[in-house]
Amino acid sequence: MDGPELEGRAKLAGVFRVYVPLWLSGVALRLTVLAVPPVIPLIHLDLHLSETGVGLLTALPSLLFALAAVPGAALIARFGAVPTLVAGLMLTGLASALRGAATGAGLLYATTFLMGVGIAIMQPALPRCVRDWLPDRIAFGTAVYSNGWLMGEILSVSLTIPYVLPLVHGSWRLSLAAWSLPVLLTSAVVAALAPASRGHAPAGAARARLWWPEWRSPLLWRLGLILGCGNSVYFCTNFFLPDYLQHTGRAATIGTALTALNLCQIPASLLLLAFAERLTRTRWPYLVCGLLSLASVLGFLLTPGGWIVAWSGLLGFSVSALLILMLALPPLLSPLEDVHRVSAGMFVISYSCAVVIPFVSGLVWDVTGVPASGFVPIALCALGVVAFALTLPLGAGSSMVRTSARESGRSPAEG
Repeated sequence: MDGPELEGRAKLAGVFRVYVPLWLSGVALRLTVLAVPPVIPLIHLDLHLSETGVGLLTALPSLLFALAAVPGAALIARFGAVPTLVAGLMLTGLASALRGAATGAGLLYATTFLMGVGIAIMQPALPRCVRDWLPDRIAFGTAVYSNGWLMGEILSVSLTIPYVLPLVHGSWRLSLAAWSLPVLLTSAVVAALAPASRGHAPAGAARARLWWPEWRSPLLWRLGLILGCGNSVYFCTNFFLPDYLQHTGRAATIGTALTALNLCQIPASLLLLAFAERLTRTRWPYLVCGLLSLASVLGFLLTPGGWIVAWSGLLGFSVSALLILMLALPPLLSPLEDVHRVSAGMFVISYSCAVVIPFVSGLVWDVTGVPASGFVPIALCALGVVAFALTLPLGAGSSMVRTSARESGRSPAEG
């Protein structure tokens, strides 16, 4: 076997070891969370949950994503990104499966809590892995696991009712256990394939300081608020668009609009796979995402009939593109040893926004009695994306945009 052939096989093996764990880990971030909505009616009947109880079950993971992100950063500083990622995958898979053994609401909430903790500590680990494994292809690596993230959302929602439930004889318990299996298998794949850390971790007291986010950093707040505004636009639209369409006499378009909102995220993730390296380093893509989101929200309110489906698709496209672009910024703008804590701080701020803004939108709707008023906070969030994006330290002349390949050498995917 000659040299070029050996080199080609080594590169292929490097690509396999890097991108397969990244993509599968992205899928695992949302696979078990979105396995719940299709079986909520069954859980509701079996465990006699109130509507408030169903709301708590739905909101609990997002709350944990905010609360447990910083402890995740502490684990990464202490044990490393890959061990933390594997531990998060195992906790997510086991806790998700145990939800099916719940004999009452309390145990269901407790296991959902543990599942949320598992996912929350995975989230800051993945940006650190991208920076560590792919120092010269940060945006592309982020687009890879973000594509998995979006696919995980769609797979469990779309396949549970037509395929998984019939296979498990209509049992919501076995359905949740079934969706936990891919997550547990992913933990084994990551443990077996993931490259060793290439970063030099400080020891002792120095390492202990490298997990707490620098809350006084203006950059951290810009990142968190941009992502938080984008997440709020997406979550609020999913929550309030069906009721809005019901109140405005367009109930027949609810299913199609929600399908467009979620499916149009996939084209955005594919586009970012091709162009992420170019788009992440300049401000205009972030501004365009904010403006498209704002145009979509205004389109909901100002245009009639079937236009709602087109605006929903455009909104799904723009918020998913923004998500992928934002996830790339902590590893792009931070030194290797700071990526996990910047990512954790960004997640704390962004998911806090995603918890607060839906409440504000609902409150405004209730106080005014005007359905369109519930979209005012959503539109302000879209404007917030534009305003904060203008302050990002991006562009060819910015000292903040670092080509980390100069710091870390070639990536594992290059052999």
